Amino acid sequence: MLARLSELSKDSIARLKAVEAMIPAVLRSAVTAGPIDGSNWCLIVNSNAAAAKIRQLLPAMEAHLRTKGWQISAIRLKVQIPSGR
Repeated sequence: MLARLSELSKDSIARLKAVEAMIPAVLRSAVTAGPIDGSNWCLIVNSNAAAAKIRQLLPAMEAHLRTKGWQISAIRLKVQIPSGR
């Protein structure tokens, strides 16, 4: 079980690296790789504003990942505001 979680974590990070160049430089630090659930992948963003901009890029990101061999049906966004705000 732990090996599978580790594998999914590495795959999620690899997906983020594959689309990183598509994310505007000022937003890259606002996005982290999230969990993979079958053909759905989640990106965690640190603000609603960042999520709004990233949401516009999702179709292109999904298409790019498919060309790289990942079976992606959807990328979800989860806004997780850092504590202490």
